[in-house]
Amino acid sequence: MGAGHAHKLYRHGHSPVHGMPPHCKLAAVLCFVVVVVSTPREAVWAFVLYAVLLAAVAATARIPAGFLLKRLVIEVPFVAFALLMPFVVPGEQTELLGISVSVPGLWGAWNVLAKGTLGVAASVLLASTTELRALLLGLQRLRLPPMLVQIASFMIRYGDVVTDELRRMSVARRSRGFEARGVRHWGVLAKTAGALFIRSYERGERVHLAMVSRGYDGTMPVIDEVTATRTQWAHAAALPVLALVVCLLGWTL
Repeated sequence: MGAGHAHKLYRHGHSPVHGMPPHCKLAAVLCFVVVVVSTPREAVWAFVLYAVLLAAVAATARIPAGFLLKRLVIEVPFVAFALLMPFVVPGEQTELLGISVSVPGLWGAWNVLAKGTLGVAASVLLASTTELRALLLGLQRLRLPPMLVQIASFMIRYGDVVTDELRRMSVARRSRGFEARGVRHWGVLAKTAGALFIRSYERGERVHLAMVSRGYDGTMPVIDEVTATRTQWAHAAALPVLALVVCLLGWTL
C-alpha cells in the first residue's frame, strides 16, 4: 500500500481507539450506523444515548469537541433539506413558534437530522483515529474485493498528485500576472482544466508502465498483515452492542 498517508481529518494520537486494528473499527462503525438507522424515530431518548456513546468514544480517543464539530459541517446540505421538510411534507398541521408546520414533516426532519448527524459523527471519529493507509488495509482485511481496494488506494494517492499539479499551474498563472476576475477569464480557466486533464492522463500512463515493468500483474502485495485479538474485537464490539441494546429498548418501550 506504500508509505503512510495522512489526511486532514486524521488527528495523531496514542489512545486505545487509535491503536485498535482498522478492520475492527470499520466493522464497529458500520454496525453502529445500521443500528442507528434501524431505531424508530419516535424513540428520541435512544438518539440521546447514541450521542452519549459517541461522546464516550471521542473522550477515550482524546478528540476535542471543537475538532469534531468543525468536521460535522459536511452535513449542512442534509440539514438544509431537513429544515424544508416541515413546510413541504403534507399531513396534519401544528403550530411551532407561531408558524404552521406539518407534523409528519417535523418527524421526518428529526429523523434525517438525528440519524444523519450520528452517522457522520461516527464516520468522523473513525477518520480522526485511523490513517488512510490503515483504512485501506482494514478494507482489505474485511475481504472487500481487491480491485475496489486498489481503485480506492490509487484514487487517494492520485488525488494529491493532481491537486499538487493544479497548485503549480495556479502559481505559474499568478506569476505571469493572471487573476480570474470575471467571465472574460473563463476561457483561460477552461484551457487550464484541459491541460490538467492531459497531464494527469499522461502521468497515469507513465505510472502504469512503471508498475508493469516492476512486475505488477493486477494485484498489490500485502506488506503489513493486520490482525486483531479477541480482546480487541470485544472492545470494538462494545459500541455497536450497547447501541443494539438501546435500539431494542426503543422498539419495545
